[in-house]
Amino acid sequence: MKFWGVRGSIPTPGATTLHYGGNTSCIEVRAAGQIIILDAGTGLRLLGRELLAEFGDQPLDLTLLLTHTHWDHIQGLPFFLPVYQPRNQLRILGYEGARVGLETVLSSQMESPFFPIGLNEVPANIRIEELKDSAFNLKSIAVRAHAACHPGICVGYRLSVAGRSLAFFPDNELPTAEEAAQAGSLAARRLPAGANQIAKSLAEFVHGVDALIIDSQYDSKEYEEHIGWGHGCVDRVVSLAVDAQVKQLYLFHHDPNHDDATIDRMVAHARKLAAARSSRLQVQAAREGLSVEISG
Repeated sequence: MKFWGVRGSIPTPGATTLHYGGNTSCIEVRAAGQIIILDAGTGLRLLGRELLAEFGDQPLDLTLLLTHTHWDHIQGLPFFLPVYQPRNQLRILGYEGARVGLETVLSSQMESPFFPIGLNEVPANIRIEELKDSAFNLKSIAVRAHAACHPGICVGYRLSVAGRSLAFFPDNELPTAEEAAQAGSLAARRLPAGANQIAKSLAEFVHGVDALIIDSQYDSKEYEEHIGWGHGCVDRVVSLAVDAQVKQLYLFHHDPNHDDATIDRMVAHARKLAAARSSRLQVQAAREGLSVEISG
């Protein structure tokens, strides 16, 4: 897998984010002869350029898995160069898009007056499919989806093939039962019903995964001020990973206001938490350009 976008909410280019990167959510996975893309944030633009440089005139057959349709997870799609080549195919899979249909949501950001070219005008063969089941296969790759604790319709994915696995939850909160109940009363657009149960079942869903990429936007103090916003606290993420016997944890969805030094401190803190529980968990923060070979 390779990280092309690791930031949350809004792109943050600049001198203070050079190390970890400022593009929003996008990961490339290569396995079993396939190229699978997780989310279509602004990192997708960089991935598209790299794919065209690597494959030249060869046709591309790509699969894009969307966790949800908040803008920082789809805003790279209009700038994904492979869709402007008729020889390429892109299959987009996701769940219902904000109750108006996935295709409607993806097309709307490319309508006039927002963008000069409509999604139905790009020359590549694009297929958009709304998923109905929580388990399916991409050829030999087994995919499972699990609800995430995040406003709206949002999921995470677990991909498994040949004894190797990764799980991806870019937007996810891990509230206690009391916090989930409190969040429900704060505003209509907060955590989903049953948020505490979702958080509990998540440990089982990611159990034993080789790589867990998960929302770790806040430190513990920041989280207290953002309960119900649908984003993770690094302390609870480490606890989840240790309990679930995860091998490698990647902190993800970095806060737009967190510079490289802040993320460095969060990584150091996360490693201390894991060490305090005598865990063999390996922790690092996701950063643009990091390429990882997952071995089972």
